[in-house]
Amino acid sequence: MSKFPFYKQHDAMDCGPTCLRMIVNHHGVNQSIQAIRRQSEIGKDGVNLLGIAQAAEQIGFRTLAVKAPLKKIAADAPLPCIVHWNQAHFVVVYRIKKNQIYVADPAKGLLKYTAPEFESAWATTIEDGEKVGVALLLEPTPKFFEDKDTLSLSGESSKMSFSYLYGYVWRYRNLWMQLGLGLLVGSVLQLVLPFLTQSVVDTGIQTHNLHFIYLVLAAQLMLFVGRMSIDFIRSWILLHISTRINLSILSDFLAKLLRLPISFFDTKLTGDILQRIGDHSRIESFLTGTSLNTLFSLINLLVLSVVLATYHLTIFGVFALFSALYTCWIVFFLRYRRQLDHKRFALASQNQSSLIQLITGIQEIKLNNAEHLKRWQWENLQVRQFKLSMKGLEIGQYQQAGAMFLNEGKNIVITFLAATAVVNGQLTLGAMMALQYIVGQMNSPVEQLIQFVQHWQDAKISLERLNEINTLNDESPPVESSNRPNGGIDIVPPLGARDGRSGAPPPRGLLVSNLTFTYPGAGNEPVLKNIHLHIPPGKITAIVGTSGSGKTTLLKLLLRFYDIKQGEILLDSPLREGEGLGERLNTIPHRQWRSQCGTVLQDGFIFSDTIANNIAVGDEVPDVQKLLHAVKVANIQEYIDSLPLGYNTKIGAEGNGISGGQKQRILIARAVYKDPDYLFFDEATSSLDANNERVIMENLEAFFKGSSTKPRTVIVVAHRLSTVKNADQIVVMEKGEIVETGTHAELTKQQGKYYELVKNQLELGN
Repeated sequence: MSKFPFYKQHDAMDCGPTCLRMIVNHHGVNQSIQAIRRQSEIGKDGVNLLGIAQAAEQIGFRTLAVKAPLKKIAADAPLPCIVHWNQAHFVVVYRIKKNQIYVADPAKGLLKYTAPEFESAWATTIEDGEKVGVALLLEPTPKFFEDKDTLSLSGESSKMSFSYLYGYVWRYRNLWMQLGLGLLVGSVLQLVLPFLTQSVVDTGIQTHNLHFIYLVLAAQLMLFVGRMSIDFIRSWILLHISTRINLSILSDFLAKLLRLPISFFDTKLTGDILQRIGDHSRIESFLTGTSLNTLFSLINLLVLSVVLATYHLTIFGVFALFSALYTCWIVFFLRYRRQLDHKRFALASQNQSSLIQLITGIQEIKLNNAEHLKRWQWENLQVRQFKLSMKGLEIGQYQQAGAMFLNEGKNIVITFLAATAVVNGQLTLGAMMALQYIVGQMNSPVEQLIQFVQHWQDAKISLERLNEINTLNDESPPVESSNRPNGGIDIVPPLGARDGRSGAPPPRGLLVSNLTFTYPGAGNEPVLKNIHLHIPPGKITAIVGTSGSGKTTLLKLLLRFYDIKQGEILLDSPLREGEGLGERLNTIPHRQWRSQCGTVLQDGFIFSDTIANNIAVGDEVPDVQKLLHAVKVANIQEYIDSLPLGYNTKIGAEGNGISGGQKQRILIARAVYKDPDYLFFDEATSSLDANNERVIMENLEAFFKGSSTKPRTVIVVAHRLSTVKNADQIVVMEKGEIVETGTHAELTKQQGKYYELVKNQLELGN
């Protein structure tokens, strides 16, 4: 039976899609993990069994979810199948044989369990006196094989490879030529040394010619100085190249990361992303350090091999044999090193995320007396890392013991053969010393070649993890370079400029038509249901409702946080308002749309920077007039004036702490500074006191109206109804649906849902 194909999960959320990928590959199709992740609707909490089943049926499998005892699975279930493991994980059962269950665990590798061991992690409930567990059975249908060509390698067109990475290296080919010249000179110098050693013994010592010995030793000293100088120069050149390459690779990765849709970050742990950034150092080290050193070593090995074979062919054969055995021994441990590397990555990611939470959440930790619990959780991770390190040390010691045995055995055999050749008159004493020197010099290139294989494996693992991000589709297609004249800054025209008319573009409203939205994750209920809404241009539209009614989700869809699968959002035609004859929102580039939008969200972020830079986030140098106007509208001037450094005061994680109300006012100032056509406010004044709220709302209403040529379209989500009573339109939502629309006076008069909200909030009587 052929070995079952195994793939390692990229992170903690990928166990389900990875299991399905292994089964797909087992049936002869190599499908990308990204395609399966999309089909399984992976969400913030990973993927459930329903999501895996849906993805499998889209690919062409027939699926059946069962709850059964192990003996029933062993007797009747088609293998491989996916089982729910420890109530929090998915693994593949690919063979059951003689009370042995063979499992492909995407987190650990190919494993073998006894029946009791397997049941302890799988059969977590008892029905009719038997232990039962959950399994997803899969069988390929004809559709699976018909779509084989379209399934293969889908979504991997932009996958990075080593040939692609070496493109970074090729940019510095002139410096590589200098390094190559240094390599050639170093090889020649190294080739001369064994002959000088032989001449000292055979000529200088045998003839008692001290002057000749002095001359040869002086030549060796000069050769040593020359080699050392070449190594110094080579190190400087390598530092220059490696630094530039590392910056280029990391910059491209961050650029790719910033082009991904916002929804991507819902399912990613911070530690996972930070660990992937660390993977670039391994790739850069492989490209510039390991690869180059291996090239040097390979050339030296070839040259010295020719010289060694010239001296004594038998000794060369012994060296080659033991080196081959040594290499096979090291390669034997590569798969164990790969497993440990994946485990280290997962633990390091968890450890980094734990530390970030420990530091950023210190206030909540102390307020809830959770210091010991959180510290113990962190210490448990350290224990796991310690055990993993011990396992790595154990494997390393086995590898080192065998390597030392083979290496020392080789040296002993070669010494014996060389001494025997001298005694038999086949070699001179000087030739024996030269031969020993050559063998010593050849050991280092062999070590370098073995390290190259190990580092190649490490770089390959890192590349696989990076490709999980590099193969994702960008949020928007890149703007053509012809539109980027100012140092790569995207220049986007105003949305109304498409009408072909001169002057300021007319205001445009938004039309939401037949919109239904469900967050990624199989089995999730729709958050929004059949939404029809017209948001008039230049007016204030307020969205109210109880918690969980879908208000914030609707706002995020208007800001294009997520793609819409059912329904559409359109920009009104400037000429025929409300008829939806304008552009679909999803056809407008994200950057262009967001350049016209000012936002104040519940989870708005304050950067560790000055107040001025926190307000003027998109500008390298803040516009003073716009800054002063934004601060005035947000009613935060008095607070800024009270600070010793004023606008240059540093706030955020590494600066002065600010209250929730001060944070909201800075976020409001940030939205006003942008001077947008559309404003989106989500609980923008929930942390403000009554006086500040009144002043800010008055200032904002004046800002909303703007000039006669530029009224702004405003969407406000609020629980506090005092902030929305003056809105031109109030939309009431209930359980993901719009139940009422009108003005404050109209809705109050109807005494419906809006009236109940007002009555409950103001504690009015019947």
